[in-house]
Amino acid sequence: MAQENLSRKFNELEQSEKQYHLQVFGRYPVAIEHGKGCYVWDFAGKKYIDMIGAIATCSVGHGNKEVVKAITEQAKKVITTTNLYYTEPQLLLAKKLAEISGLQKSFFTNSGSEANETAIKIAIKYTKKHEFICAINCFHGRTLGALSATWKPKFKKPFEPLLEKFIFVEYNNADAVENAITENTAAVMIEPIQGEGGVIVPDAGYLKKLREICDRRNILMIVDEVQSGTGKTGKFFAYQHSGILPDIVTVAKGIANGVPLGATIVSEKVAACMEKGDHGCTFGGNPLACSSALATIKYIEDNNLMHNASEVGKYLLKVLAAIKHRYIKEVRGLGLMLSIEVTDKCKEIVLKLHEFGLLCAQTSDVNIRFLPALILTKKDADKAVKIIKKVLKEFK
Repeated sequence: MAQENLSRKFNELEQSEKQYHLQVFGRYPVAIEHGKGCYVWDFAGKKYIDMIGAIATCSVGHGNKEVVKAITEQAKKVITTTNLYYTEPQLLLAKKLAEISGLQKSFFTNSGSEANETAIKIAIKYTKKHEFICAINCFHGRTLGALSATWKPKFKKPFEPLLEKFIFVEYNNADAVENAITENTAAVMIEPIQGEGGVIVPDAGYLKKLREICDRRNILMIVDEVQSGTGKTGKFFAYQHSGILPDIVTVAKGIANGVPLGATIVSEKVAACMEKGDHGCTFGGNPLACSSALATIKYIEDNNLMHNASEVGKYLLKVLAAIKHRYIKEVRGLGLMLSIEVTDKCKEIVLKLHEFGLLCAQTSDVNIRFLPALILTKKDADKAVKIIKKVLKEFK
């Protein structure tokens, strides 16, 4: 009887979603009731290891006590005030991001798409040019400006014409970027690791070459850290592996451990072009979200989680790469940003992984993506690998 009631609950949620929500999400057949650490439970009490981390938004685990405490205490004071007024959490976070990034000024939004829209506007204002160079298979968001900067034709076609001045060149090819620069180029907009594109890690010198090209040709370098930032790769920002400093950096997803928040971080020189009224955001940088972000960053630093992401990521990459299966083409990644590329049956494998108790996501048709919380242990990783091996046996 209890199982019947739980099945009925799932069916009710499924029907409500069909009746009342835009049908834009390809949802997996799991209804999550609660989470703790790297695990979530459905309404039937079934436990899943969360290897997608709410698509990189859950940095320090579900129900993290320090983050929950910060959110609760701030909610009792004031949740939002708009940006007509000064608030301490926002300015503390702006200072912290300046210290971490090496840049100077932040503008806060609610998502990665908004952060990238802001970056595009700033680049246009600063350079007085409108052309951008992006990479094939890149992803920068789904709002109109960010979508224009995104490669995937499937995402773009229903909404064309979009902004026209976005040129796409081969990723991990600095010469292709230089050859695409014209007198109208405002900026190069790049992911340090392509996430939606399949977790593509470029050569070690790629970003450094792009920085040199941008300096020599007097154009801006925008680095999209929406997915790769907040410690996911073993550094707070993935560009820090290359020893460079972009002109503009965008971050969102995991910055506030699931509370909606995005930031566009800008050099002092570029920030000077923006004047009062040039941009705005009602909810961006509200006290609740910024308090959550401050607690998230503090927890990452206090618990050495970037080192953990690096070490557990190396271990997981090694163990996954050792799996021999006819459908596995390649395993790749950096830190806890990982992907298994398969030759066939990607959708079926991902669905079966969910059935066996592992949350992950399919991306770019042939990739199984993993973006777990930075608190993932080797023991957790072993549990995930055990499930993956078990599922792959179903696909002989």
